[in-house]
Amino acid sequence: MSEKKHIVIIGAGPGGLCAGMLLSRRGFAVTIFDKNTEVGGRNRPIRLGDFVFDTGPTFLLMKHVLDEMFELCGRRSADYMDFIKLDPMYRLLFSDRAVNVFSDRDKMRAELKQSFPEGSEGYDVYLKQEGERFKKLYPCIKRDYSSLKAFFSLDLLKALPSLALNHSVFSNLGKYFKEEKMRLVFSFQSKYLGMSPWDCPALFTMLSYLEHEYGIYHVKGGLNKIAAAMAKVITEQGGVIHTDTAVASLIIKDKVVKGVRLHNGTEILADDVVINADFAHAMTTLVKPDQLKHYSPEKLKKLDYSCSTFMLYLGLDICYELPHHTIVFAEDYTTNIDNIFHSKILSRDFSFYVQNAGVSDATLAPEGKSALYVLMPTPNNDSGIDWDSQCAALREQVLDALEARLGLTALREHIECEKIITPQDWELEEYVFKGATFSLSHKFSQLLYWRPHNQFQELDQCYLVGGGTHPGSGLPTIYESAHISAKLICQKHGINFGLAS
Repeated sequence: MSEKKHIVIIGAGPGGLCAGMLLSRRGFAVTIFDKNTEVGGRNRPIRLGDFVFDTGPTFLLMKHVLDEMFELCGRRSADYMDFIKLDPMYRLLFSDRAVNVFSDRDKMRAELKQSFPEGSEGYDVYLKQEGERFKKLYPCIKRDYSSLKAFFSLDLLKALPSLALNHSVFSNLGKYFKEEKMRLVFSFQSKYLGMSPWDCPALFTMLSYLEHEYGIYHVKGGLNKIAAAMAKVITEQGGVIHTDTAVASLIIKDKVVKGVRLHNGTEILADDVVINADFAHAMTTLVKPDQLKHYSPEKLKKLDYSCSTFMLYLGLDICYELPHHTIVFAEDYTTNIDNIFHSKILSRDFSFYVQNAGVSDATLAPEGKSALYVLMPTPNNDSGIDWDSQCAALREQVLDALEARLGLTALREHIECEKIITPQDWELEEYVFKGATFSLSHKFSQLLYWRPHNQFQELDQCYLVGGGTHPGSGLPTIYESAHISAKLICQKHGINFGLAS
């Protein structure tokens, strides 16, 4: 480019950083603004004294997608981060049995034979058929759906029969496994999208398949190191990142986004603006209510959103014998799920997830101590739950459950420091609409063309990245959203995306 085009990115979350990395490599002048003191958004670190926690994502799936994003910038991810493959990937704890889940197929077959009466009979069929489904569907995920013409692409037409439109993830797994708990081993991953396995479309059975096919990874120092690495690449390529700098609004003239207005009143003009903020929050705070029609505040409220989460980050003066990842199922899992997604009430009998990353990574806590990350899925803020009055009691219930279900004796005596994030905190402090941690629901009517477009359909010179646009939530898909939007911006300005400057 004879004169560099200026791209402003709102938010230094995974999508914004990935887009900034790709665009700065291709000769654009990239400026990123983020309200927090550190980059990463919900991928940033939480520091409590000498303890470090990831705010949100705690493992990396489909590592090759991240590798590709660095390769597209002429770099190697391994030069910026240390990756640790986890196997077993996690431990599942039911009321009557524990199951270690391996990406090593021989170990997984042996575990299934030991844990379930039906053994591993359906496992190989599951891997084969879901692998075939994934190969057909993944090219569709990487495609832009700003136009209905995308539905006439050959790859999507070939993939249509694989969508299994009349099935959920849970019912789809009935083709392979009989026992309910056996199916839960391969369907609880629906919660990565903030959905129930009984409601989540069958195409997302690929989530568990991907774990078994590619394995999962920890990044030494926490997954926040991915954000730090991307920020480093951006600055190496001439991009500029402003932390502690919140954007107050978009500058819009005749439905065209001309730039952004910061909270201090400064106006920054741009050739294009990329929004990495939570989609519904952005459209209800950065844009005047009368400027949008399809995504007006009234219509945004009526869309379906994911569940939320109650988070507990504990700095302990002890190291318990726990796996890196543990998922504990409620004794009555179906009722717990129904309470979260339909009744929108809290359950006395609840499921939760615990990360004890210190068993793989000694950098997160002082020697002899540990940083424990606890996540409990909850209803989003459509529930009307008063979190100020419920928080203390729920904390006690979670600590009781950690002691009872995981054997963490005298846990309270070992807490040196802690932080809690409630659904209300997600909404008011992290700017997540309705506290819906995983953004818009991934039901069919909110996917592909029917999800907010990467090239936003209501405003020109405006692009979206993150979980609220296509392809959806989760780090690999968020990186793909940045990939799609970056290619669209390059196409608009006549830049060959494949030829990085």
